[in-house]
Amino acid sequence: MSYFEKHIFFCLNDRGKDQTCCSNVGATSLQKYAKDRLKKIKTASKHKIRVNRAGCLSRCDEGPVLVIYPEGIWYQYIDQSDIDEIIESHVIGNKVVKRLQI
Repeated sequence: MSYFEKHIFFCLNDRGKDQTCCSNVGATSLQKYAKDRLKKIKTASKHKIRVNRAGCLSRCDEGPVLVIYPEGIWYQYIDQSDIDEIIESHVIGNKVVKRLQI
């Protein structure tokens, strides 16, 4: 039995200024946004949802990326509205966001 109902890992790998990596396309600020958003709507504590920082998840060319477990669903996202959609649809509603899935 898993301790968390959902575990969200955001790739925040930083390969340097001129390299392709999630950190260079806004992943750090959007990970913080997701964590704050879940706290604000009190979903994280109620449903045991954890938002974590991760190193390289080996999908740099598709970044920024996150993965949600236990389902193992991968997403590419661009902005806060994508994060909101992932939270509302997948994290809370248990419905995969096909347009962002990789």
